Amino acid sequence: MIAVAFLLVMMGVVIFAAGAQALPVAEILALVAIFAVFFGAGVHVAAVLGILALLTGFMFSDRPFWAFAGQTFWGPSSNFVLIAVPLFLLMGEILLRAGLSERLYKALNVWLNRMPGGLLHTNIASCALFSAISGSSVATAATMGSVALPYFEGTKYNQRMVLGSLAAGGAMGNLIPPGITFIVYGLITETSVGALYIAAIIPSVIVTAFFIAIIVAHGLRHPMEKPPPVPLMTKIRALWDLVPTLVLIVLVLGSIYVGFATPTEAAALGVVGSALFAVIERRFSLAMLHASALTTARNTALLGLIIMGAYLLNYVLTLINVPQAVAEMIAHLPIPPWAIMLAIIGMYFALGTFMEGFSMIITTVPVVFPIVVGLGYDPIWFGVIVTMLVEIAQISPPDGTVMYVLQGMRPKGGPITDVFAGVMPFLFAYLLAVGVLLLWPETALWLPALMR
Repeated sequence: MIAVAFLLVMMGVVIFAAGAQALPVAEILALVAIFAVFFGAGVHVAAVLGILALLTGFMFSDRPFWAFAGQTFWGPSSNFVLIAVPLFLLMGEILLRAGLSERLYKALNVWLNRMPGGLLHTNIASCALFSAISGSSVATAATMGSVALPYFEGTKYNQRMVLGSLAAGGAMGNLIPPGITFIVYGLITETSVGALYIAAIIPSVIVTAFFIAIIVAHGLRHPMEKPPPVPLMTKIRALWDLVPTLVLIVLVLGSIYVGFATPTEAAALGVVGSALFAVIERRFSLAMLHASALTTARNTALLGLIIMGAYLLNYVLTLINVPQAVAEMIAHLPIPPWAIMLAIIGMYFALGTFMEGFSMIITTVPVVFPIVVGLGYDPIWFGVIVTMLVEIAQISPPDGTVMYVLQGMRPKGGPITDVFAGVMPFLFAYLLAVGVLLLWPETALWLPALMR
């Protein structure tokens, strides 16, 4: 129902744009219908975007697509900032195969397992730390899920909360710097990626604190027998297992914050650092490097196709002035800016129930961004908001990518509704964090202003 309602709204907006630019309304409706049919049939997003771009160009532009397609593809594919995406993915793959994620989980478990909620806190903390070096929600959920789920086999932990905490923790992979979503947003809007990373620090802490509060409340309502106390020296020795992760965080984020490296250069430093730790752990080999590179190439190719298709469609829509017409329509609505912003957030939340987060940001930001800036909102603040909404999309039933990743990793299987139910408290906490940023924008803007 949400998807149908959104499509009807989009039809109305596009019809208005068509009327403003004297474009045939029937053909616009046909394009929207084609999008709905292709998307509902499960056709890959990149193919849908590319086909729509070609059809729109043929219908409304006299310029042949071969005259602009090559130049449009060359722009994003040759952008230096976008090189950071495969590098961050490669770093995460090497760390997974080097066994450092398992050491991270064990070390945090020693310190957190006696808190109300026990191992559930370790899920959140390990995901948060791993996010600071992976940059991807799916990679974080897959990596920490593979490590954490065996720990809960045969225990009395509520399986729904276990899956929900891992899904919520994994979803922070894009919000906690160096999130890949910030790179794509910065590329589309020409916003500083470093400033976006700095702006995301406090919101990341807020989201993590909300998740921990939910687990504490759950642990107090459903108390479990605590494990025996761990000697202090054992805890101190366990900190050694955190060293590789912390060194990589300092290497990647520290080099960005002090101005020593760009995000792309920092990602390259992270790959070198993760490879060195793999050598130290005696896990490095040509076979391991080949497997990491192969997975990275596959994921990068999928993301690249989506970016190319979206850029082609955005170019054609801009050519026929659809984004400008939509922005003009919304700017003249007789409602205050905050109401328009709430409508935009509602749109993203509706999209997240049936559309993958990465595709969502690429296809919507070029249209929404001029509206937001025209209303007087800060581009950096909006980048953090959009990234949080993309993260919410990753854990929003029925199409949250992270939830299906964890569902596929369950050792004994089970209904997907377990994941849906378990993630709900964390989903509401994430929405509450978005509300905090709406009420107090300084939450995201204070650190960038201070660093500047």
